[in-house]
Amino acid sequence: MSQTAASAEERHGPRPRVLVVDDEADIRELVRYNLEREGFAVEEAGDGPQALEKLRRRTPDLLLLDLMLPGMPGLEICRQIRSVGETAHLPILILTAKGTEVDKVLGLEIGADDYVVKPFSPREVVARIRALLRRANPQSSLEPGGIYERGRLRMDFGTYQVFVDAQKHELALREFELLKFFAQHPMRVYTREQLLDMVWGRDTFVEPRTVDVHVRRLRQHIERDDANPEIILTVRSVGYRFNPEALG
Repeated sequence: MSQTAASAEERHGPRPRVLVVDDEADIRELVRYNLEREGFAVEEAGDGPQALEKLRRRTPDLLLLDLMLPGMPGLEICRQIRSVGETAHLPILILTAKGTEVDKVLGLEIGADDYVVKPFSPREVVARIRALLRRANPQSSLEPGGIYERGRLRMDFGTYQVFVDAQKHELALREFELLKFFAQHPMRVYTREQLLDMVWGRDTFVEPRTVDVHVRRLRQHIERDDANPEIILTVRSVGYRFNPEALG
């Protein structure tokens, strides 16, 4: 680390670290330039195995991930990250040329928190990264030590741990925050747009369909039968409602 960077960290604290994974060097350079200009520390990887090695050595604050990578596809990297406790809650922003609705839904279902399609605006990417990091900071978004416990479900807001029937479930960051919001606002119906504002934040750039993807993944964790949900209920043509009575 340079003396200038070290002195900046002494004044303002450690810079948020972003691992940029893309096989195109010019894309990595463009992203690096814009992130470093905004005060981020940036690492790079050009293929899947290199990305996993860097993640094993040191977990960044956020992963910016291309899907079409040599050595290992981005979706497999995302899947592996979500399956390991140390990185299960790592914010992941996909940056890819694969922009169909099917690609977006698949990326979100695998565990990504947000999705940007190439060609992209560097300012938008920076804004989305800032939004994800704010949501990932437990000091600003979760009260330390808070516990929700009802029937089969137990949530620790300080450690992001979730237990269903005494079994620990690894939830992605956004899944946890959505479940927390539901638990704190039972029985009230919320539209997809309201949930995006209240859980994702007004400064994010995601589509209402994103809520459906996360609800579906949450149901797989907490419902006895996710095909016939009793806890997170769909209110047709409106949105969703959390029913704690079904927790027992």
